[in-house]
Amino acid sequence: MPLTHRVERVAEQVREEVSQILATDVADPGVGLVTVTRVKVTPDLSLARVYWTLMGDAAERKKTTKALQRAAAFVRHLLAERMTLRRAPEVVFQFDEGLAAHARVEEILHELHEVEAARARVDDTVPETAAEAGTSAPADVAPPGDDPARG
Repeated sequence: MPLTHRVERVAEQVREEVSQILATDVADPGVGLVTVTRVKVTPDLSLARVYWTLMGDAAERKKTTKALQRAAAFVRHLLAERMTLRRAPEVVFQFDEGLAAHARVEEILHELHEVEAARARVDDTVPETAAEAGTSAPADVAPPGDDPARG
């Protein structure tokens, strides 16, 4: 079902507000430097899934996930104050796996390009056929069995 313009607009506003709230209003040190990548809002505006990412290892990600779960109610409260909606959507934080998968695909493509470049360098230095190596027969010598005098 295609999203209405209003739902898209609310999702963008929620993304901006949540980014601002996490950067300035949430005092939990576990939150760290979270980047809100996107927000999906249900058509009835009752639920907002906030996708986020973080530079760091798995342990820091786990700590941040718990901190965001603790802060979800506070973030919803501040959204209710800042947005002009009848009811503020429930806020659910989810780690954005799409960016991690995208980074992994980029890494694999980079490795493939490196392997291709190494292969091309090797192919340029090693002759593939006898003709490239300069061991071909002289042009005036006919191959055996093709003697033009025997007719």
